[in-house]
Amino acid sequence: MAPPIAVWSKLEIRAVVRFLFAKGTKCSLICRKIVENYGEHAMSMTQVYQWCSWFKDGRTSLQEEPRSGRPNTANNDWNTARVDELIKVDRRVKPKEISLKLDIPKTNVYEIVHDKPGYRKVSA
Repeated sequence: MAPPIAVWSKLEIRAVVRFLFAKGTKCSLICRKIVENYGEHAMSMTQVYQWCSWFKDGRTSLQEEPRSGRPNTANNDWNTARVDELIKVDRRVKPKEISLKLDIPKTNVYEIVHDKPGYRKVSA
């Protein structure tokens, strides 16, 4: 038996599910074959059954459908530059203060600060 495929994409695995489902393979067997060939973290049994259900209902696309909800608009280049500017002026500024000054959510300030390379906590 060959070792599991190390590098794969979600799209590739969905294509395998679609192919095997079109051949009439049961979902439980599709799941076993995916685990066998791609490893146990490739796709869960629940996801395999979900994709089989969608293909049964006539879905042909392997891409994820756009989700509803509000897009994250606070993490953009302009806000990142503003946060960066405030930190350069006062390196001891707290995320809550940045949030209040820039009128953006504190969680987004945390994301900007932690995703920006070069910023990290330094203990005294």
